[in-house]
Amino acid sequence: MPRPEFQAPPDVFYNESEARKYTTSSRIFEIQSRISERALELLALPNDGVPKLLLDIGCGSGLSGETLTEHGHHWIGYDISKSMLDVALERETEGDLLLADMGQGLGLRPGVIDGAISISAVQWLCNADKSSHDPRLRLKAFFGSLYRCLARGARAVLQFYADNVKQSEMIVTFAMRAGFAGGVVVDWPHSSKAKKSYLVLTCGPPSINTSLPKAKGENGEMCSDDDNDDGSSDEDGDRTVGIYERNRSKKRQKTKKNGKGKDWLLKKKEQMRRKGHDVPADTKYTGRKRKTYF
Repeated sequence: MPRPEFQAPPDVFYNESEARKYTTSSRIFEIQSRISERALELLALPNDGVPKLLLDIGCGSGLSGETLTEHGHHWIGYDISKSMLDVALERETEGDLLLADMGQGLGLRPGVIDGAISISAVQWLCNADKSSHDPRLRLKAFFGSLYRCLARGARAVLQFYADNVKQSEMIVTFAMRAGFAGGVVVDWPHSSKAKKSYLVLTCGPPSINTSLPKAKGENGEMCSDDDNDDGSSDEDGDRTVGIYERNRSKKRQKTKKNGKGKDWLLKKKEQMRRKGHDVPADTKYTGRKRKTYF
C-alpha cells in the first residue's frame, strides 16, 4: 500500500474515520511513541528541571505530544487536519492545538520556542496538492518561519520519509538556506522496515556547537560513518550521519555595466586626492546610482 502522502492531501486523507482508525491502532501508537522518544532524545534539551515550550509540527491526534507531556514540557501542536485535531481534543491532550498549514509559515513570535519536533510530516510539503502549491516555496516558508520562532541555540528534530534522494536533498537544502546548521541522522540504515531519518537542525550563529549525535545501529548501539573499519565508503542509502553547512544566500554587490563599481570609484577618488584635487568626502551614498526621477 502506498504511503498516505501519495494518496491524497493530508486534510482530505485524514478524515474523521481515518483519524479515529489511526489513533486507535496499537501498532501506530507504539511506533509514534518510539519515534517521539527518539526525537526528544536528539533534541538534547538541558536537564535542568525547567519545563520547555516545544512545537509539535504535524501533531495529528496528539500521540507524539503525549510523550512531550510525560517529560514535563509544554507544547503547541500544528496540524492541517481538523479531524485529527478533533480527536486530540476528545482525548484531552495537554498541548495547545492550532489548525494551520505549515507550508504557509508558522506565524509565531521570534525566539519564543525552545525546541521543535515533527513526526512523519515534513515530506508532505514536497507534494503539490493544489495548483497554487509550489513545494519549493512551501519549504522556504516553513523553514524560514521555524528558524525565526526558535530561540538561538535551540534544536529542531524532524523525522521524515523521503520518497527518493532528490526529495531528501531538497528538504535539507531549504533548511540550510533558512540559516540552520545540522544534518540527517539515520537510525537502522541497513533495515528496510526499521530505518528512520531525522533532520537535526540547530538555530543560531556558527559559534554554537552544531555537532550531530550518533545514529542507532544493530542491537540499539550507536554508530556513525567513522565506525567502518574496513575503509569502505557507504552508499547514500546506508549513511548514518550527513552533516551540512549553512547555505544562506548572500546579497550580490551591485556593479555598473562597465564593471566600475564602488571599489573602483573609491580608488579613483583617493588617486585624485593624492594629486591635490578637491574631492568630495566619501559617504554611504558614494557609488550609488541616482534615480532617473524625483
